[in-house]
Amino acid sequence: MPSRSSLFHGTAALLLLAGAGGMVAAQTGKGGAKPRNEPSIDSATGSFEVGGVEVDVRGNSADAARQGGWRLAQRKGWEMLSRRMTGHTSSMSDSALDAMVTGIVVEQEQIGPTRYIARLGVLFDRGKAASILGVSGAVVRSPPMLLVPVQWSGGTAHVYERNTAWRDAWLRYRDGNSTIDYVKPRGNGSDALLLDGGQIGRRGRGWWRTILDQYGAADVLIAEVRLKQDYPGGPVTAIFAASHGPDKMLVTQFALKVSSADGLPAMLDQGIARIDRAYQDAMAGGRLKTDMMLAYRPPEAKTEEDAKDEDDSATPTPTPGPSDTASATFTVQIDTPSAGALTAGESAVRGVPGVRSANTTSLALGGISVMRVTYDGSISGLRSALEARGYQVQEGPGVLRIRKPGAGGDSN
Repeated sequence: MPSRSSLFHGTAALLLLAGAGGMVAAQTGKGGAKPRNEPSIDSATGSFEVGGVEVDVRGNSADAARQGGWRLAQRKGWEMLSRRMTGHTSSMSDSALDAMVTGIVVEQEQIGPTRYIARLGVLFDRGKAASILGVSGAVVRSPPMLLVPVQWSGGTAHVYERNTAWRDAWLRYRDGNSTIDYVKPRGNGSDALLLDGGQIGRRGRGWWRTILDQYGAADVLIAEVRLKQDYPGGPVTAIFAASHGPDKMLVTQFALKVSSADGLPAMLDQGIARIDRAYQDAMAGGRLKTDMMLAYRPPEAKTEEDAKDEDDSATPTPTPGPSDTASATFTVQIDTPSAGALTAGESAVRGVPGVRSANTTSLALGGISVMRVTYDGSISGLRSALEARGYQVQEGPGVLRIRKPGAGGDSN
């Protein structure tokens, strides 16, 4: 049996890539699982995820042992998912699991010449797994919530002004199973200007409303962490706080500690999982309501020309037709796994009667793009028109989230 030191030596390079937060590897059918970089999982359709699957497998080589470990993780993960969703375990063939598993998450692993020891996570295709288990694969989610990850260091708050471990932890967090619809900026472009350490202390709804419109969100969630280290290389204490809205209404607060900085990524991942559960509980308890002032749009000031038009309208005029209906501008979020999906979505929205314009303001291929739509009618009317064209539509204050049924559900 190889020694513990030889196991760690054999996997040192891989652990440098994977980190304590884990690495996602895609499944490749009959050939087994091969690792590749996968920085994010489609949170719109999501996957059923089972974490903490322990494996200890021997093989003729390091690669054979690893492949065997991943196979075993699929079987154990399916049993755990079945027990969680239905109350009893079930088993499936390896070929059936290969067609259903969309990814393997390496939480921790040690690779020896003939042995593989790991703690893994398994991602199952939501639609396929739900149909086999006889459960609903749908997730009722909150309105889009802009997430602001704040890391305090030396008394200074950092969001996107520089790279932080807290921001990276949120970007790798897979929220497909969460009832919270997180909007997570990547930290590019104007993100550092719009969302900085000073903005989280401002309560003015007007500027917050402008920021939320930029990201297609209905409200804001602020997740903070304060890191304290006793001495270089020593224990690290993290104090977490999660709040909601411009007034920073506290949702939860707690502290975690690790013995050294090497355990920081894993501790941050654990903290995010607890924060997400707290947000979900708050939503279920009705405590995550959107501030009505964030949805309010003040009327535009009247000009002299507007006043003259009002005077002219005092004379009898014909009954206005459909084209004379007052126009309004709404935000439409659309899943865009490919450029073709974006083109099809734009064409569908522009083809709705009463739509005057539909322009993509935020492009995210492989994620969620944002359109600004000017429509002659109410948001409920636009929603009905899009549903008639086969879209699934979620409605928030001034925001619609649309997707085609089954889009992005099959990763194989």
